[in-house]
Amino acid sequence: MVVHVCVFGKDGRLLIQQRAEKKRIWPGCWDVSVGGGVDAGETSRQGAEREVREELGYALDLTGRRASVTVQFPGGFDDFFLVVRDLDISALTLQKEEVRQVRWATLEEVLTLVDAGSFIRYPKSFLRYLFETRDTFGFPTK
Repeated sequence: MVVHVCVFGKDGRLLIQQRAEKKRIWPGCWDVSVGGGVDAGETSRQGAEREVREELGYALDLTGRRASVTVQFPGGFDDFFLVVRDLDISALTLQKEEVRQVRWATLEEVLTLVDAGSFIRYPKSFLRYLFETRDTFGFPTK
């Protein structure tokens, strides 16, 4: 089981992270806000909260929330949690082994990074879906 957390600002931009150069998979590429594997015994919600805490140093409470989107892949599934928060990125504590840097990006900027081969190769339609539905279903804003 894999989890991703997409943190959107109230202005509609997505917090993206550049993966550390020493990562085995997709080194140096940009990705959505947070992602990682769920530990044995964790729920996907617990894994998502832990990954945000580890990678960004931010305590995210997803109590009572389920994944916004679940994607199936041959070896399992990937739960995506969408949240709206205006985070001060200068106040985040990045896990240097995982994250090189973070920044806010519009959909157009993300798609440009995809075209340049600098963003993990999610289908563009999926990235558009994440942006278009970020505030449709009452995703947590606190």
